[in-house]
Amino acid sequence: MAEGHSPLAQFEVKTLIPLPPVGGFTIDFTNASLFMLLAVLGAYFFLFFGMRGRALVPGRWQSLVEMTYEFVAGTVRDTVGSEGKPYFPFIFTLFMFVLFCNLLGMMPYSFTVTSHIVATFALAMVIFLGVTLIGFIKHGLHFLKFFCPEGVPLALAPIIIPIELLSYLSRPVSLSMRLAVNMMAGHTLLKVIAGFVVMMGVWGALPMVVLVGLTGFEIFVALLQAYVFTVLTCVYLNDALHMH
Repeated sequence: MAEGHSPLAQFEVKTLIPLPPVGGFTIDFTNASLFMLLAVLGAYFFLFFGMRGRALVPGRWQSLVEMTYEFVAGTVRDTVGSEGKPYFPFIFTLFMFVLFCNLLGMMPYSFTVTSHIVATFALAMVIFLGVTLIGFIKHGLHFLKFFCPEGVPLALAPIIIPIELLSYLSRPVSLSMRLAVNMMAGHTLLKVIAGFVVMMGVWGALPMVVLVGLTGFEIFVALLQAYVFTVLTCVYLNDALHMH
């Protein structure tokens, strides 16, 4: 299969504007950079134009913005409680960024930022380091008790503590892998089915029906994975605040 027609060609990072290296690191403006910028702009314009009128009786766009806001606020409230309110702006921003990156990736000839583990892992590490720092700020060294739950016999501590520590340190890996793998697998399958449609010509009606159905399912997955990424962030934040 030619490289341009490979199902994995859509994930290739390409340089759009070459820039001089800084400190030995390449900082070229790539297609990944472009679609991250478009995701930020898309979220901004969605919120700005949706709330520009601030009508007492909201229109469809304003209603959608308000529903999105309340959906994330409700997730934070139900998962973290009232103590999660100061962190809502970050969590809402995170949700909107991941959501728009996922949805932009559904457009033809686009690039899915969240299909790359380097992007999702960077987000996951920011979350991991942030909630760990919050845990130590709130509880001090008592936060280390998180790795040895109350009621555990002292004799079992040498077993429980390494398990809890390993589980905790694996959070950024599992958080980033879940999002990246789901997005990559879905887009690869769509590309493969689309190839069958082209290859079969007039007999491609059945693959076309499957492709339309899969496209709808992938849009659902894009929404679901943004929610899962956000709710897991809230769970980790709740652990840091309440040590549950």
